[in-house]
Amino acid sequence: MNKIKITDTSLRDGHQSLWATRMTTNDMIPVLEKMDNVGYHSLEVWGGATFDVCIRYLNEDPWERLRIIRENVKKTKLQMLLRGQSLVGYSHYPDDLVYRFIDKSAENGIDVFRVFDALNDIRNLETCMKAVKKTDRHAQACVVYTVSPVHTMQHFVDTALQLKDMGADSICIKDMAGLLSPYVSYELVKALKEQVGLPVQLHTHYIGGLAVVSCIKAAEAGVDIIDTASVPMAFGSSQPPVETIVRALQGSPLDTGLNLHDLFDIANHFEQLRKHKGFERGVTRISDMKVFEHQVPGGMISNLVAQLEEQKASDRLDEVLGEIPRVRKDLGYPPLVTPTSQIIGIQAVLNILMGERYKLCPGEVKDYIRGLYGKPPAPIDPNVKEKIIGDEPVIQGRPADLLPPVWEKARQEMQGISEVEEDILTYALFPQVALKFFEYRQERSNEDVPQMLAVEEVIKEAEIKEEIINKPLPRIRKKAVNMGDEEMNLNELRELILLLDQTNISDLEVQKDDFRISLRKNPAGDNQTSLAQAVSPLQQPAARPDRVNDKLVEVLSPMVGTFYAAPSPDAPPFVRVGEQVKKGQTLCIVEAMKLMNEIKSEYDGTITEIAVENAEPVEFDQVLFIIEKD
Repeated sequence: MNKIKITDTSLRDGHQSLWATRMTTNDMIPVLEKMDNVGYHSLEVWGGATFDVCIRYLNEDPWERLRIIRENVKKTKLQMLLRGQSLVGYSHYPDDLVYRFIDKSAENGIDVFRVFDALNDIRNLETCMKAVKKTDRHAQACVVYTVSPVHTMQHFVDTALQLKDMGADSICIKDMAGLLSPYVSYELVKALKEQVGLPVQLHTHYIGGLAVVSCIKAAEAGVDIIDTASVPMAFGSSQPPVETIVRALQGSPLDTGLNLHDLFDIANHFEQLRKHKGFERGVTRISDMKVFEHQVPGGMISNLVAQLEEQKASDRLDEVLGEIPRVRKDLGYPPLVTPTSQIIGIQAVLNILMGERYKLCPGEVKDYIRGLYGKPPAPIDPNVKEKIIGDEPVIQGRPADLLPPVWEKARQEMQGISEVEEDILTYALFPQVALKFFEYRQERSNEDVPQMLAVEEVIKEAEIKEEIINKPLPRIRKKAVNMGDEEMNLNELRELILLLDQTNISDLEVQKDDFRISLRKNPAGDNQTSLAQAVSPLQQPAARPDRVNDKLVEVLSPMVGTFYAAPSPDAPPFVRVGEQVKKGQTLCIVEAMKLMNEIKSEYDGTITEIAVENAEPVEFDQVLFIIEKD
């Protein structure tokens, strides 16, 4: 038996699963050298949702993050998660973009590309595998694990054999929902080792509580590498804790050789970060145990909760979780991993919120049914298909064969904004979001404010903070020194701030006679987010004037999201004031839950008013258009 190697996922899937991917680059910098010295097989640091979140929520350049990590991690391989033909996005991209993205990712520091297709449709991995092999980096191909009538042991082995023929250097069992039971884990690893003959890595999630035992059984069956996370970012919907796996295998022929003291030193950094930002620990709740019924992966559950809160419908989570298996069956049992997890998840949300199944379907759901994501594992329910796309044809070939090259077009559209290839790639992947980020970055540049602190400054700041944290917490004196009893001593104020920073207390109010001070800690976010919230209060739906009658009707937003008047930045708007529209015609797009939802007219008529500006946020039930019916 060989010693088990460990990949750490804390800097990618760990915080994606538990912290909504909100760890900033500055949060990572102080611990990178320690992680590099532990002896991990690799560090998963990029890909998945990190790219999107960097530009959409953190106002960070994901390419700059990768370069900084590479500069500070000199010995350990860096790994990323690549969604096959979808790269780090949510829909398929043309081959020319795939080649350029992978080439630039390798150039900026990625050593191991873990590639997967949500449907296990290997046609969607052909270009990715060729592109990775062209860079001379390690191509790790995934077998996406799930449970359904069509996902048998032979299906997984056959998929792995085809991936080997495509040039895979290793195979990863990607169990994104934590469904892999210990004995199936043993059987699957053993079958892959014996019949495929490539190194095997196991990626699983703790959510249902099976992960640690499944990892141990996989190790006994001959698995080569196991994914884990540092304990503050483990458990719950994340990976199993590295500390537990290391201790469980210690002294056996499978001993990882990692030092627990070093691992706890790293864990201390992440634990202080967790407390400081107000993130919760990974825990397994009763609703999480229901993963064996609804099969919703960890990252998807945290996203569903956030999405329902955004739609002011968090009390309907159980209904959505109950709807997901029904939608999944209707659509041919796709595994619930990005992007199909978003497709199934948002359709389940809309089915519940609309009160009618498939009344509103995002463009991505329609594209999935048209075959533009690949071939579903099982046939789609014909009645559902007819309701959503009618008698439209379904493509039979590789979806990307239908996509024209996009690189040159994106480069031309970026003229005057940036000629940097990484920026052009970012724009080609997320046009609307990228333009907002570039605008923000330019404004910051004009203010002569660095986007991120220098590495040395971040490390120094972290050392000072750690020194403060390790000091005994001083007691707050009841009586001020050299000041009147009715005033607060400055030292007492410092002690209160320290108390707030070192504990889970988020609000603190102290009153002494007529003097009162209130302190509040910023929860689960960074300073940029707080500032934005402070200066940009949430837009409320405008009060509706009395402007409707038998002829005039309002078109309302069915959800909270962002209003887009056109299908892309360079395209004309769907409609203009004064134009005639037909029933079923697309009026606009409301982007919600990372998917584009086409809003269609329910009447023949004329647009008399467009009540929202392009790219503006909209609330549920907010007026978007006024139509005069024919």
